[in-house]
Amino acid sequence: MPEATTKTSQNKTTPNTLRTQVAIIGGGFGGIAMAIRLLQQGNQDFLILEKANEFGGTWRENRYPGAACDVQSHMYSLSFAPKTDWSKRYAEAPEIFSYIQSVTQEYNLKQFCRFNCEVLSAKYDEQNCEWKLDLKDQSTLIAQYVIFASGPLHVPQIPHIQGIDKFKGKVFHSSQWEHDYSLEGKTVASIGTGGSAIQYIPEIAPQTKQLYVFQRTAAWVIPRDERSYHGLEKSLFKKYNWFRKIHRARLYWTNESRVVPIVKPMTMKYAQKLAELYIKYQVKDPSLAQKLIPNYIMGCKRILISNKYFPTFNRKNVELVTDAIQEITENSIITKDGKSREIDCLIYGTGFITDPRIYLKSFECIGEEGKELKQQWQDGAESYYGISTKGFPNLFQLLGPNTVLAHNSVVFMIEAQVEYILQMMKLVSKSKSNAIVVKDETQNQYNDYVQHMLEGTVWQSGCVSWYQQNGGKNFALWPTYTWKYWLATRKVNPADFRLLSKSKASHAA
Repeated sequence: MPEATTKTSQNKTTPNTLRTQVAIIGGGFGGIAMAIRLLQQGNQDFLILEKANEFGGTWRENRYPGAACDVQSHMYSLSFAPKTDWSKRYAEAPEIFSYIQSVTQEYNLKQFCRFNCEVLSAKYDEQNCEWKLDLKDQSTLIAQYVIFASGPLHVPQIPHIQGIDKFKGKVFHSSQWEHDYSLEGKTVASIGTGGSAIQYIPEIAPQTKQLYVFQRTAAWVIPRDERSYHGLEKSLFKKYNWFRKIHRARLYWTNESRVVPIVKPMTMKYAQKLAELYIKYQVKDPSLAQKLIPNYIMGCKRILISNKYFPTFNRKNVELVTDAIQEITENSIITKDGKSREIDCLIYGTGFITDPRIYLKSFECIGEEGKELKQQWQDGAESYYGISTKGFPNLFQLLGPNTVLAHNSVVFMIEAQVEYILQMMKLVSKSKSNAIVVKDETQNQYNDYVQHMLEGTVWQSGCVSWYQQNGGKNFALWPTYTWKYWLATRKVNPADFRLLSKSKASHAA
């Protein structure tokens, strides 16, 4: 990618105010994909706002031992910026982070990014059809379009445990791993058995003197087809683009086949029986194996993949604790059965806050008629294809409500959303308007349709998961095949939107 000069730096209005056409909030996969596609279309008038000091998103934050992707490497990469030399089928965090760095370098994205730049609030100016962003460094950014690319998994979930403030040992969340703190010879407690925990637990167990794994709810964990790519394969991927595309397509359609037992739970019982046998085969103690078998239908919560997790419980220095935690003292955890366990270190493997009403609590976003986004989402986050939200013109989101996946690569969804956003921007330009927003009735009908599709799926089979808000509404997941989402978002329907101009007149296209 030839070096480009960003127009943003040339559009200063006052010493503390900048102007740009497109403001992208977040420098993870979504923000990077959006920026590259803008460049490929010849648009350099954008700015990436990243609160950290580097690109990478979740792969910058999650560097705990054993961190890896549960989607195949060739599917978890941008189709228009492929990597041909992945070391293994499921890449680990350092390799994914390195890929992100190489892509940002190839497209010179650093010159379009303001690092250590946190957005505090966003307010839509109806008269001028533009957004005003207040930044933590007390500067202001004026943008025609704003794109939320911060992702749904970036705010750590820290449980409230009585007495935690008294604990004198080391405490950290898996996404804030203390790499300088040695676990060698330590007695460690790990709380949670979610996607991160099942990866780091097998890695740290051999280091610790004693590891207590506190499990509130057992997780369905299945084996994965892990293997390295040999030299010949890498050479073929590099030399023949069609060979890489065929491999990627095979992975994609294999993943898509997983939708069948999700939308038809009766077929899931067969996979569940195999998963139970897998647990009993890998865990030697039958009573312990039984504690590791979930009591809900497989798929209702996120299905995890690991070949190492269950064998870890065969170690003499690892204890599974299923009794609830009552309190923490200066040097121990006391469970509700009255048992006290002394510990040196406490690790939270408790995941992330996913409800946008909560993780946006310190971020004020005001749209038309003074509407505040969190208030509009008070009864549940909703949007149109997870991209455009009624009452918020020119505000777009990547991996918004009901577009996260439980069976395939979210990068596929991100790419579809990026192309849809580009089409929306073209529609504004072509119509000589200044802003675009989904019609209220269009969004309402769409969300009724999504919730109807969720009926009868394993996600609505009775368990409580991070996919749901209080009350049980699933605001997170796309309920069917991703190719259906791709088809639906392949072409913008102008009749679904209101087009706005600076004269404040609005009309249906």
